[in-house]
Amino acid sequence: MKNELITYPHGIYAFDTGYLRPQLAAVHLIVHDGRAAFVDTGTSATLPRTLAVLDSLGLTPDAVDYVILTHIHLDHAGGAGAMMGAFPNAQLVVHPRGARHMSEPSKLMAGVEAVYGKERTRQLYGELQPIAAERIIEAHDNTTLHLGDRALLCIDTPGHARHHIAIFDTQSQGIFTGDTLGISYRELAVDGRPFLFPTTTPSQFDPVALRASTEHILALQPEAAYLTHFGRLAEPAKHAPELLRRMDGFVAIATEAARKLGAGDTPPEALHAAISGKLRDYLLAEARAHGSRLSDAELIAILDMDIDLNAQGLALWARLAVPNATS
Repeated sequence: MKNELITYPHGIYAFDTGYLRPQLAAVHLIVHDGRAAFVDTGTSATLPRTLAVLDSLGLTPDAVDYVILTHIHLDHAGGAGAMMGAFPNAQLVVHPRGARHMSEPSKLMAGVEAVYGKERTRQLYGELQPIAAERIIEAHDNTTLHLGDRALLCIDTPGHARHHIAIFDTQSQGIFTGDTLGISYRELAVDGRPFLFPTTTPSQFDPVALRASTEHILALQPEAAYLTHFGRLAEPAKHAPELLRRMDGFVAIATEAARKLGAGDTPPEALHAAISGKLRDYLLAEARAHGSRLSDAELIAILDMDIDLNAQGLALWARLAVPNATS
């Protein structure tokens, strides 16, 4: 098991979850005065990496005070039950809309199976372990956690999902954004310049809310954002306009496809296919404009899963939000 620990300033660390391919998803760790808080968990298969990281830092499982979930999509939260079973003193921190799914995960699992299919879901995420309700903190907007004397402010950030929070670390002036500030895969960076694009996966994408959440995050003037996909983004205010421009591009693609196909008897699969093809072309063109020297095949290999899932989410949004898309 390869487990390279990424070290950032202010006692912040990141490591690869091992989900699907290298540098697709990260777990972040905050360490302060011998106490620890994890932000996101990866899947249940990530736990051995998590324990190895703690050991490498000279920490034991009883040093973990919090397991914080930015939201309950399973690439972020699938390992929560396993982590909580390993960390006897930890409390789980999650948006109020996600809390019940952590204590009773059967409906969450069923929703994921509707996207991936039952067999693939089990391959990706294994079994979800329920967490005792008394160990769960519901993080409402402006809930403050204390890691020793270090304050971690939870803020409500809908748009990617209605059960999404971001965590502002007052000591580092960094913010852990989950999926709200999009995706920035390391392979897509050019000469140190990150390539940032939104994630519109099913089933609660809302562009108006996502823009408002982005502005909420920027109002805190964070020095850095820590993205689950993948790692530290310096100067997020510098990159946010690019993210929002690409979100508008995604929405325009979905809107055009919904209006063109129009009638309510159009199969959802047809709308998804129309959006997916345009989204692929759009992201390839954007990567080229950014200066990417990767081939089309290499870019598609990196982006293919995101294109498919983003198209699914955009299709669901368009069928509800675009006039005449379902009539």
